[in-house]
Amino acid sequence: MSTLTQSKSAVPWGLVLAAGDGKRIQDYVRTMTGKDLPKQYVNFIGQHSMLERTFTRAEKRIPAEQILTIVGRHHLIHEEVQRQLSGRPAHTIIVQPDNKDTGPGILLPLMHLHKRAPEAIVAVFPSDHFILEEERFMEHVARAAQAVAHEPSRIVLLAMEAQYPEVEYGYIMPRGGYNCANVWGLHGVARFIEKPDLKTAQQLVNSGGLWNTMTMVFKVRTVLLLLKNHCPDTYRRFELIYDAIGTPAEAEATQELYRTLHPLNFSKEFLETVAVTSPETIAVLPVAEVFWSDWGSARRLLEVRELLADAARSRNLSGLNLTL
Repeated sequence: MSTLTQSKSAVPWGLVLAAGDGKRIQDYVRTMTGKDLPKQYVNFIGQHSMLERTFTRAEKRIPAEQILTIVGRHHLIHEEVQRQLSGRPAHTIIVQPDNKDTGPGILLPLMHLHKRAPEAIVAVFPSDHFILEEERFMEHVARAAQAVAHEPSRIVLLAMEAQYPEVEYGYIMPRGGYNCANVWGLHGVARFIEKPDLKTAQQLVNSGGLWNTMTMVFKVRTVLLLLKNHCPDTYRRFELIYDAIGTPAEAEATQELYRTLHPLNFSKEFLETVAVTSPETIAVLPVAEVFWSDWGSARRLLEVRELLADAARSRNLSGLNLTL
């Protein structure tokens, strides 16, 4: 394979996850905005929403026409949501009838992508995360895509070095020490730990645990095959709408699918299962020197806003622009 071909194969598609409702932070959003907007559509800092920042971040490495966005149908009743999506290429917006957790929220757009570009590599981006050093973060995404292009059987999760014992985050324990990384900087995964108690969280921090960002890179075909093997009922249901995608029958077929679909958590019921049954498949790429926060709670959001405001006032964060 030529260098040019390798370079092209490592340019991923993007998948922005924006179908969540953000119920844990809903009261704060209502107080702040007077509306029941899902948090990803809210401007918590500066002039742009979390979703718009996610688009800007992803487009540092991925063309806009290759970034799919999954949204909830009920989100579209909000004028602000329609405004933020109106500038996106029309074929990149995928509407989910109901929120059935992260499994269907990922699987539906993967089916669309599989039909459009069956050999694609995709980078998955949650839309409710704050990342300060966006260019450096996307350099890690590009490295993960190169690793997947070289080893298509891999699912690569990006994870942050745990800075303190946060009990609301998911953790990844890498297998072995930092010297065990491969040429791409990837480690095997020893185990996942979801929302530990304070004592366990402190032990994880002390032992080199990583915060799971749920930003991940993989080959679409690889994950669909694993889903078929590990979540066969859910996969079969989505397989039934494959032929309808891109046709006038798509909306009705998708609605009927979701009417009887059971919720499925992508991390808990899929990734953790694959990590046990096929541990060589899951890899983690530690991301260094990047400030990251999952704004799943008002507490974390307010802490970060105060931290950034203090740093901007004291000019400890050179180049920080809160109007971005």
